[in-house]
Order: sequence, then structure tokens, then C-alpha cells
Amino acid sequence: MQLLDLSSAFRHPRAAALATTSSGVSISHSPTRKFHPTNVTLSYFPPSSTLLLASSSRRCFTCRLGDNDNYCNDDETETDEDDYLIDYFTDGKTEELVVGDDGVLIEVKKLEKSSRRIRSKIGMEASLDAVWSVLTDYEKLSDFIPGLVVSELVEKEGNRARLFQMGQQNLALGLKFNAKAVLDCFEKELEILPNGRRREIDFKMVEGDFQLFEGKWSIEQLDKGIQGEALDLQFKDFPTTLAYTVDVKPKMWLPVRLVEGRLCNEIKTNLLSIRDTAQKVIEGVIHDL
Repeated sequence: MQLLDLSSAFRHPRAAALATTSSGVSISHSPTRKFHPTNVTLSYFPPSSTLLLASSSRRCFTCRLGDNDNYCNDDETETDEDDYLIDYFTDGKTEELVVGDDGVLIEVKKLEKSSRRIRSKIGMEASLDAVWSVLTDYEKLSDFIPGLVVSELVEKEGNRARLFQMGQQNLALGLKFNAKAVLDCFEKELEILPNGRRREIDFKMVEGDFQLFEGKWSIEQLDKGIQGEALDLQFKDFPTTLAYTVDVKPKMWLPVRLVEGRLCNEIKTNLLSIRDTAQKVIEGVIHDL
């Protein structure tokens, strides 16, 4: 079994060395390469915190392009970052859809060349407190988020939690993919709203495999009998919604289209995993009564 480590070279915050390769796999970054999404074997998987990283899927571009992955032709080449990053969005343009029947809303917005803002939301039958307890039990995140093999709470000071996380994915030909990150998470105080409550976690990558990776989790619970906003009618029957927003800019050698599509799929899987885990917390409490 070979292991492919495409993460940037940095040390664990506690200076603990991590063995990340069993045999090296080198990748040359030649000036010109041909890419075709249906033939891509090696893909980039971002680090997860209260963040990301889930299982891979062939529908990784669904959030933007529907079920058809064949969106570029064999004539597209990569000469440098600016030439290759051909975007389907004009500046500020967004596209929304609900992915499948699971009710996950995904929105992608182009901020600037090679930068994206991805917003997502899911409704659930769980309380704000239950969802918060799942998100902030940092060292147990790897128990239910697919592909997250390490989630270590390095430091906790006040409302700040520093995490070290490593994700791993199985690829073709017996390869494994590693990605690492150090993340600062800032836990906000509970907000009392006119019709409910809200609590958020801001996060920012301190060191890792992106030029920019920051955003927030937002949990909102409405008072009983109150329906959600008209703009989110698909969530009106749920007492609680969990929203996730991330601004991301990959390293120069990573094509933003590939990262964007992969992130959409990873975020969807993570939201579903968190929803299922939070709802099990509620079911367990009811069972114990």
C-alpha cells in the first residue's frame, strides 16, 4: 500500500513528528499538463476541522454542474494558474440548488480569481445545544466524519480551540492521500434572537494546504411555532438549521475547479454526518428517560 502525501511540509504544533509516507510517490509539476475530470485519478482532499473532509464521490461537481462531470474537453491545458483556472462564474455570480433529497443547500460564489466562498445549510430535528456539543467535542469528530483520521485538541484557551487534524482518503491503485492542517476555532457566545437563538464558531487555518481557508459554523434554533425565513422555505419545518460558510483559495498548483467541486461534496457529507450524530444524541436522551 503506497501513501501519497500532498500536504505542505509543516510540523505538528507540539513538534510531534508524524509518519506520513510508507513509500514516496513523486509528482512533477510540469509547465503544461492536460486535465480531464473524468480521467483524474489523484484529487485534493482538504483538511477537516469542525471543518471538512468526508468520503469521495463521483458526483463531486454536482453542486455546480449537475450530474454530468464531462464539462471540459481534451483541448483544455494548464500552462500556468491564470490560464488554467477557466471559471464558469462571472465575478459575484452565484448558483444555488438543493443537492438530492437530503435537503443540503449549496451556494458557490466567486470572490476573485482562484478564490471561492461556499455557503451551505441543512435542517435537522435536533436542538441547538445538541448540535453545539457535537461540533465542539473536537477529538471525537474523527469518529463520525468520514476520512478524518486525526482530530486533536492541541490547546484550549478561553473561547479559542487550536486543532491539529489529518484527513486520509483511499485512491485508485492502492494509494492513500493525506492532508494536514492546524486550525484555530473561536466559539462565540449564545445570541438571543427575536424568534429564537443562534450560536457560531469562527475558524481560520493557521497552517496547512491552502493559501486561504476560513469561515464559520452557525447554528440557529427557532422558537416553537415560528417558521423559517421565506428565503429558506425548504427549512421551514425544521426547528434547527446548521449553516457552514468557507472562503477558500488553494495553493497555486491546485486547480480551483477541482477543489471547488470536491469541497461541495465534502461539505455536503459533513453536514449530513453532523445532522445524523446530533439527532442520535436526542434519541439517546429520550431513550434514557
